[in-house]
Amino acid sequence: MAMWRAAARQLVDRALGSRAAHTSTGSKKIVGVFYKAGEYADKNPNFVGCVEGALGIRGWLESQGHQYIVTDDKEGPNCELEKHIEDMHVLITTPFHPAYVTAERIKNAKNLELLLTAGIGSDHIDLPAAAAAGLTVAEVTGSNTVSVAEDELLRILILLRNFLPGYQQVVQGEWNVAGIAHRAYDLEGKTVGTVGAGRIGRLLLQRLKPFNCNLLYHDRLQIDPELEKEIGAKFEEDLDAMLPKCDVIVINTPLTEKTRGMFNKERIAKMKKGVIVVNNARGAIMDAQAVADACSSGHIAGYGGDVWFPQPAPKDHPWRYMPNHAMTPHISGTTIDAQLRYADGVRDMLNRYFKGEDFPVQNYIVKEGQLASQYQ
Repeated sequence: MAMWRAAARQLVDRALGSRAAHTSTGSKKIVGVFYKAGEYADKNPNFVGCVEGALGIRGWLESQGHQYIVTDDKEGPNCELEKHIEDMHVLITTPFHPAYVTAERIKNAKNLELLLTAGIGSDHIDLPAAAAAGLTVAEVTGSNTVSVAEDELLRILILLRNFLPGYQQVVQGEWNVAGIAHRAYDLEGKTVGTVGAGRIGRLLLQRLKPFNCNLLYHDRLQIDPELEKEIGAKFEEDLDAMLPKCDVIVINTPLTEKTRGMFNKERIAKMKKGVIVVNNARGAIMDAQAVADACSSGHIAGYGGDVWFPQPAPKDHPWRYMPNHAMTPHISGTTIDAQLRYADGVRDMLNRYFKGEDFPVQNYIVKEGQLASQYQ
């Protein structure tokens, strides 16, 4: 039923968008940067997170007299985004195909008032520069936390059970049970530690509980004691003390200046030999070459995730070619369900912006020159 409601809404949106919009004195220029769907655009009526779907808000915006430009072309001085920076009022970006909003771009955006992230994670924006310029930065907090937590659990199991070599054997017409079984393990009884226990980290811990794991977490804040007891997770104040205890480590911390390059060669060496690492947070938290070297040596038995730096990842990125990885493009938080949630969240914030109303407080990343606590 939800699928058909969304499809009907998109048809109405297209009809509205076909009308000639009357531009009022209060009209705004809004630019969205999303990934292009191409041949897949029409395969699902709820596929709104792409250029073609445009978050399903084109008709609504244009019917109110606003201009809405959507593109996937975001890099270089002659890209489509650069053509609109000087006079746009709102920029909508996404972590899955990030438009890097640098201090220079902010300086050149004379009319810019609002930066919205369709999803969660706004580290592709120079947040201090945005704060200094008096811009508001907001994201759709919680919109894809379930999606990412489920994906993390998936990658843990894929790597522990050595699934990918088995799949490749089938595709290649082979059959070698020993080639898979010699490094396949159960999740039960393993010690799993999450670096970061915010919304996604807590959801992952809750989903891991039925597997009877030993659960650890490191964060700047301790989980509420009742929830901690319910989940059965133990707080580890010292990250470096937690790492060697873990069979599986999951990265769930935001990218900040403090966490950028956090997992370098020295810190990776503190992990248990044969550790599984899953990172759906941000690629730049890891030293890319150090991870590739550790996978090659076997110190990391398997590395999985969907985040890279930069994105899209260049063809020569070392993670593409390292052994025992379960890497994909940045997909975990852009399921169809998540797209509908963050599209609705963007629409709600735009509506509030037009009316001069505040956003839900948890959505603010920069407000009145102040950064949200997780980015400080």
